[in-house]
Amino acid sequence: MNPSSTAPPDLHGHGFLLRRPRDSDVETRLALGRDPEIYRMFGGDASLARPYGQADAEAWLQHTIEHPAAWIIDRDGLVGEVRLDNINKHDRRASYAIGILDPELLGKGLGTAVTKLVLAHAFGELALHRISLRVLAFNERAIASYLKCGFSVEGREREAALIDGAWHDDIMMGILAHEFSAAPEEPQGK
Repeated sequence: MNPSSTAPPDLHGHGFLLRRPRDSDVETRLALGRDPEIYRMFGGDASLARPYGQADAEAWLQHTIEHPAAWIIDRDGLVGEVRLDNINKHDRRASYAIGILDPELLGKGLGTAVTKLVLAHAFGELALHRISLRVLAFNERAIASYLKCGFSVEGREREAALIDGAWHDDIMMGILAHEFSAAPEEPQGK
């Protein structure tokens, strides 16, 4: 592994760590495989999916290592990944992507907590002004999480994704720095 000299710092959350990838993540990623529900939420076509193999896990690790703003979501080991893509320093914006890869952790608030931690880093240390994302319209769990984090729906791209032989809309969402800092904190324990 040869991490970039501009690698992002580790970010510590409640019960999880966002960290750089390491070689041992290949085996964990391989074990997590390609869950059909998660793959579909990422826009994958289940009918075209092939088994997730060693080469896939190694390519995933290398891509994550080379990415300038990607973290492993570590909760007693790798459970997902999160990235700030297309960082534009002039316009102070980026796009956001998260993937919880362990189906046992879906719907339990981890994605929301990770998103808030990355947004705090993006709007704080990176001094970004805007973060945007795209999410499939049928991914209601993710949309609810993004709304909890302060994102607003900014538009809909109709029939933008062909999944399992059917067309689906993408929802465009965004959040500005002042909207994140003004978002009310949730009480502990939720």
